[in-house]
Amino acid sequence: MAEPTYWGIHANFGLASALFLTKGRIAIGWPEVGDLTPYASDREALKAALKSAYPHAKPGAIPVYAGELHRFAAEMADGDIVLYRPKGSSSVHIGRVSGPYVFDPAASPEYPNMRPVAWVREVPITDLSQGALYELGSALSFFQIKSYADEWAALASGGKPVVEPEGDESVAEVSAATEQNTRDFIQKRLAQMLKGHPFAHFVADLLRTMGYRTRVAPVGADGGVDIIAHRDELGFEPPIIRVQVKSSGGSVGGPMVAELLGNLGPTDHGLFVTLGSFAPQARQKAGNRVRLIDGEELVDLTLAHYEDLDSRYKAVIPLKRMYVPQPPSEE
Repeated sequence: MAEPTYWGIHANFGLASALFLTKGRIAIGWPEVGDLTPYASDREALKAALKSAYPHAKPGAIPVYAGELHRFAAEMADGDIVLYRPKGSSSVHIGRVSGPYVFDPAASPEYPNMRPVAWVREVPITDLSQGALYELGSALSFFQIKSYADEWAALASGGKPVVEPEGDESVAEVSAATEQNTRDFIQKRLAQMLKGHPFAHFVADLLRTMGYRTRVAPVGADGGVDIIAHRDELGFEPPIIRVQVKSSGGSVGGPMVAELLGNLGPTDHGLFVTLGSFAPQARQKAGNRVRLIDGEELVDLTLAHYEDLDSRYKAVIPLKRMYVPQPPSEE
């Protein structure tokens, strides 16, 4: 007998727990698509049906929706394990799929795609590793559990994994993943929302949070200098910082840094800021006169000065202060 696949499911509608736990059915939405049976072997046809049913959906969302629906209707099999944590609950319900996919809008008009499930166990979250909880918190409504399937297998069979508070190695993994997700989000938002000249204004505001006064060059030919930054009110006292920015990814080469160097006066300093990276030739050309800030360091500075950024940039990069579990210190 094949090993079961482990699935996680979220449900935010009001009667989810009654449908899931009392009636023994799990369910997902997208009712306008109708019965998913005809699309069991044709995901492209499913995508077309989704586009027709939800014409205002973002193009990037259609493949995600199609993946969730196809996994639910065609890939999930009898005997697979389902994990469901009700919203606000401190426990996770473990169930076993006990029948085929059904389309039943009479039972739930908004969530008509259903599977029968026999619930076998309820596990408090205190019995779980931090990593298992993190994976279960996927942003998707329906998703496959991969990284911590072994832990769930032990729980489904009645066992209880021993996770010592000081020995839960997944805490470090969760912390690192959360930090990386945040950093990726910042870079993506800057690249998508502040292309070209708006990116120069963002960098200027970031410099403002560091105590500089800035002037951004008007749209058009900038002669290799996008921003002039200085400490004094009028901009006469040295050092004057001449800033070039590049909002696209990729690698900045030596010629672009050389262009900035050519615009520096005897006492000026240069600053080159990019969302991408710098080629070795660019770093060699910069020497001691041009400070280079790549995408990774720009994210560092954004996080360090986020609270002082202009509100319009906080709207572009909406972040919420939160506490993240940290592994025990080795000292």
